[in-house]
Amino acid sequence: MVLTGASRGIGHATVKLFSEAGWRIITCSRQPFDSGLCPWDAGSDDHIQMDLGDHRSMPRALADIKARLGGMPLHALVNNAGFSPKDCDGGRLTSLTTPVDTWMNVFHVNFLAPILLARGLFDELKDGSGTVVNVTSIVGSRVHPFAGTAYATSKAALACLTREMAHDFAPHGIRVNAIAPGEIKTDILSPETEARLAPVIPMGRIGSPDEVAKVIFFLCSEAASYVTGEEIKINGGQHV
Repeated sequence: MVLTGASRGIGHATVKLFSEAGWRIITCSRQPFDSGLCPWDAGSDDHIQMDLGDHRSMPRALADIKARLGGMPLHALVNNAGFSPKDCDGGRLTSLTTPVDTWMNVFHVNFLAPILLARGLFDELKDGSGTVVNVTSIVGSRVHPFAGTAYATSKAALACLTREMAHDFAPHGIRVNAIAPGEIKTDILSPETEARLAPVIPMGRIGSPDEVAKVIFFLCSEAASYVTGEEIKINGGQHV
């Protein structure tokens, strides 16, 4: 499996779960590998430090991934990396205040990188009858009090891209789905957000990265062999 955004939160929990289940994971993130925080086998050998916000770095990153695969098939690609910028005071960037460069960077990371990776690894995914899981968000379908406009619209675009990819990749034996987490306890979630939103979630709490990782695991397993083009909401009923 190849997973982006592996250094924390949902990505970290996903790598831990899959590693414990015997999967080999090639991780990608902006951060270097930290053996103290990432205690899984072969982590340092199978980690690629890359900036998904720079599309010019993609050919080199794909070459690194292919070199590590060594001609072996790829069974899963999880596009988990995401970028949610704030203004200089830590506030929400709206459609009126988001700088053009920020729009471009957010869409490069959240939207363009997933399709560039999937296309670049198409042959390996086809050989492995693989699956792609794109991580969208609850903010892709509603205005959020904290997540900014560029982040929200990039996630909405990724949800649409998931459907298009599912249609285009299915004849080649590759399934493509998305998960849309709600409020999950990660570094991106501030204490203020948790305190404000937890009471309005029907289940009365914030979700955990482990709960999201388990849904990703399902989508990458044979149990989901006839599931493609779906966006599974993981939000404790927040959307109802």
